Amino acid sequence: MKRFTVVFLLFSLFAHGVFPATVDTVSVVSEKMNREIKTVVIKPQSYEGQDAFPVLYLLHGYSDRYDGWVNKVPKIKELSDQYGMIIVCPDGAFGSWYLDSPVDPAFQFETFVSKELVAWMDTNYKTVASREGRAITGLSMGGHGGLYLAFRNQDVFGACGSMSGGVDIRPFPNNWDIAKRIGSQHDYPERWEENTVMGLLHLLTPDALKIIIDCGTEDFFYAVNERLHNELLYRNIPHDYITRPGAHNWEYWSNAVKYQVLFFNEYFKMSANNRVK
Repeated sequence: MKRFTVVFLLFSLFAHGVFPATVDTVSVVSEKMNREIKTVVIKPQSYEGQDAFPVLYLLHGYSDRYDGWVNKVPKIKELSDQYGMIIVCPDGAFGSWYLDSPVDPAFQFETFVSKELVAWMDTNYKTVASREGRAITGLSMGGHGGLYLAFRNQDVFGACGSMSGGVDIRPFPNNWDIAKRIGSQHDYPERWEENTVMGLLHLLTPDALKIIIDCGTEDFFYAVNERLHNELLYRNIPHDYITRPGAHNWEYWSNAVKYQVLFFNEYFKMSANNRVK
């Protein structure tokens, strides 16, 4: 009777996911910046029983850091379990905007995320090591980063997204350290064109990337997200666009990330099915 009880208890624990995703905090060397970058890696509970997992790179906002997502929205561990994907949250520093700064060699985050970190993950974890197994998204500054990095590195990422993203930096010339990274808008207007998501739409072709965009109607970035959505429609670029009442806060992002992960899971499943055919 006792043996039956123990076996039943173990079965119940596995069935209800009591053995959750594993959270690793690692240091990844960036040769371009000559320093180590802290990164959170969330592995689903099925990690040991499978050969390769798709990877979602999930970026933080302007004033946050690598552990912001896992601390403020711990449910992302459950999403990793539910959909069987690795979730990676790199440190994007304070105001990097996830670009390679032409001003400051200490801020070379396009190279770090899209090249150095991706290569490190593919070497050290069981990943689907192709664009079909990679997606990238984030919130606020990280929302800009998710689209910016995917648009510019379509050989690396197959899907991308943004939550409350600063998808057009040009209306904000004096905010969030952007001028510290690329120079003032007055002196370097071309850099502001080249480093805003709205300035990269010429890189897109229909269905080249799977794209999802989400922004609340009370968000100060709502207007630029509406403009991006309409410009994508004008260019016949398919994308999912979600808007609902909400502001620029964690209450909104903790809800939005559920839809983003579902979207990327559908992309990963479709890609896996296409590989089998």
